[in-house]
Amino acid sequence: MQTSIVDTRALARDIKGWAVELGFQQAGIADPQLGADEARLLAWLDAGRHGEMDYMRRHGVKRSRAALLHPGTLRVISVRLDYLPRDAAPAMDVLQEPTLAYVSRYALGRDYHKLMRKRLQKLADKIEECVGDFSYRVFTDSAPVLEKPLARTAGLGWIGKHTNLLNREAGSWFFLGEIYTDLALPADDAGSDHCGTCRACLDACPTGAIVAPYELDARLCISYLTIELRGPIPTDLRPLIGNRIFGCDDCQLVCPWNRFAAATGEADFSPRRGLDSATLVTLFQWSAEEFLRYTEGSAIRRIGYDCWLRNIAVALGNGPAGKSAVDALAARRAHPSELVREHVEWALGQLRV
Repeated sequence: MQTSIVDTRALARDIKGWAVELGFQQAGIADPQLGADEARLLAWLDAGRHGEMDYMRRHGVKRSRAALLHPGTLRVISVRLDYLPRDAAPAMDVLQEPTLAYVSRYALGRDYHKLMRKRLQKLADKIEECVGDFSYRVFTDSAPVLEKPLARTAGLGWIGKHTNLLNREAGSWFFLGEIYTDLALPADDAGSDHCGTCRACLDACPTGAIVAPYELDARLCISYLTIELRGPIPTDLRPLIGNRIFGCDDCQLVCPWNRFAAATGEADFSPRRGLDSATLVTLFQWSAEEFLRYTEGSAIRRIGYDCWLRNIAVALGNGPAGKSAVDALAARRAHPSELVREHVEWALGQLRV
């Protein structure tokens, strides 16, 4: 299409309004020139801080060069969607009770990918109704995209010292999504940094994964260890995981900007299967069939049953040596998976059984 015959400023304003009407909290428009971010990405990869996430290196600069991912891209429409569930058990209460399982707040309810994609597609459809055919592609963490730098460049916030995106009015409890497009829309001003001298996230990280302000070593991160890593969790890191069985929110929980975070109005993000306050023993006793049934439509399913048991075994080993915990672990000693068996034996050793 010929964007020269379109009032692009009015279109940009309308796009942001439509995004809010569709349920997003905010939208912005980025000029996808990410040279400095590309340099940081390549240095991070060269340092091996991506761990076993080999796909990060395979995709290389596709993440930072939008036109390589979608030819003809001139702008990226970035949106955010709040996800903090209003009806979940208080996160700190769960973390402080070692018999309970802590699941990252984003994974308590429905997997966000389909919901975000459908809304982004509706936004693209509304744009098409206005301007006619145009080239675009929708992303919801579904391709190699530097979504946080793009969101920052689109004015949605800044990348904090914990490497998450922060917004002055909304904190960090939100998902991001993008539309890559050939529309020559006016770009927004990038967000400015407001972390100041605060280092709450660095001090709170259980494993020291935030190795310096704005620098994360994924190999130490509990989210990586419990979600991305498919092999054994390093033994020296297991005691530091506590009762976190899927992801970790500590850096967000202590961030002062999250006092401004609002609970989501999305019913789909409400906790399912009592995962906001379930006991470790209860979850460890799920059969493989129950795991698949109970995690249907959940982000948790992607780690698979064996890693689910691996994670919970570690958490049980970090908890009190009650009879129910010991019995649950002992019942898995002969599990077919060597990965599960090894973590079970470690946990029983921690409990001195």
